[in-house]
Amino acid sequence: MKQLLLISGFYFSCLYTQAQQIFISTGKIEFEKQINLHRELDQSWNSDDDDIWKNNFKKSIPKTQSTYYDLYFNQNKSIYKAGREVQNTQKVPDWLGDNGTENIVYNDLENKRTISEKHVFESVFLVNDSLRKIDWKITNDTRLIAGIECRKAVAIVMDSVYVIAFYTDIITANGGPESFTGLPGMILGIAVPRINTTWFATKIEVKPFDEKVFTEPKKGKKNTYAELLTQLKGISNNWRGSADKIIWKAML
Repeated sequence: MKQLLLISGFYFSCLYTQAQQIFISTGKIEFEKQINLHRELDQSWNSDDDDIWKNNFKKSIPKTQSTYYDLYFNQNKSIYKAGREVQNTQKVPDWLGDNGTENIVYNDLENKRTISEKHVFESVFLVNDSLRKIDWKITNDTRLIAGIECRKAVAIVMDSVYVIAFYTDIITANGGPESFTGLPGMILGIAVPRINTTWFATKIEVKPFDEKVFTEPKKGKKNTYAELLTQLKGISNNWRGSADKIIWKAML
């Protein structure tokens, strides 16, 4: 009978024997992506705009929005895509909330390649490129995520976007949510203050490798990261003060 090991809080002790630490090389991780909508609204608001309208609009939306994604992985590859749905009683407009729920990120960790299906409003792009090279700086700080002690690392991506990551070497694949890779273990937490967004693992399942899950995305206009950036800048004229943030979100 197929066995499934769920790791969270209390179950974390199951990963250890008395004399030996157990490492994980294949499985599934659920991530909660959370956006602080009120902070996003404040930062995208022009000083000339109507503050009364903004404050009334805030009352019509939740302070934060949570969406869930699943990361399937083995030692050589990973695929990141939408997970379970959450019923929201308050509707969040696409320009403010998570508009990446249809995105799929396939990473070939062994050959350092990525194929990513990116949805940006009505446009769909298929990025085929090398894995993003991130110059991580590992610190001594730690944080408990899904019952696992993770180590903190920081980096700058896209020239100016500060990223905080938490990873564990208990999961030996060097992947993570979205396009974040390159640490000596699996990334279980990401925070990007510039876009008021975090990704944190909520549940980890140790399960056998299933080749059927790892289907490369094929939908969209083919681009490299550089070509995608050029195209997004070309269509960003109508995005007003939100253009930079929309581009950063799409490029992650």
